[in-house]
Amino acid sequence: MRAMGAYAAKRERMVADQIAARGIRDPRVLDAMRRVPREEFVRRLSRSSAYEDHPLPIASGQTISQPYIVALTMEAARLDEHCSVLDVGTGSGYAAAVLAEIVADVVSIERHPELAEGARRVLARLGYSNVSVVTGDGTLGWPDAAPYDAIVVAAAAPRVPEPWLEQLKDGGRLVMPLGTPGFGQKLKRFTLGPDRISQMDDLGGVTFVPLIGANGLGAPLFEENDD
Repeated sequence: MRAMGAYAAKRERMVADQIAARGIRDPRVLDAMRRVPREEFVRRLSRSSAYEDHPLPIASGQTISQPYIVALTMEAARLDEHCSVLDVGTGSGYAAAVLAEIVADVVSIERHPELAEGARRVLARLGYSNVSVVTGDGTLGWPDAAPYDAIVVAAAAPRVPEPWLEQLKDGGRLVMPLGTPGFGQKLKRFTLGPDRISQMDDLGGVTFVPLIGANGLGAPLFEENDD
């Protein structure tokens, strides 16, 4: 799946200057970020900015996340080649492609049909056969392929939707932005133990679009509390 071409030098600089220099150390994540051609996942007019250190607009009023945040999320999820991962919020498919470079299989769920179809086309063209893009309510997860070793989320909610916890394996990791727009969000990692009690790690401040769906407000478990 290694991508070569005119953007290869920009991709190398992105990994060196924006990701490795800011503390991302997992070699699997760094190599995946070097491999995935980000320019293929943005609008044609945005390709010259594909490797800059900020989000970019895509269709349906959504964005493709800042490269560093994608890398931070992947490293926090503690992934390897044996993992099965649920990716909530496909968007353009970029994060799903990065995941596909690392793990065994990915289910990526997107509520906008036009985004889901566009991501399917790009991922198929680039040869990512271990990604299944499905259209649906991401707050419900995707029980057909559960349980997952990890769930990564590209939209913020004040609480964790209960279906995600039910679809994680014991020891599974959930990485998501917790909080509400305008009131501060933090990237959090939850790790489930055998008794389903979670350890929570704070990975720093972020800004994401709100999570929308039947469980968009989440369940009371793991509600954010700054006190």
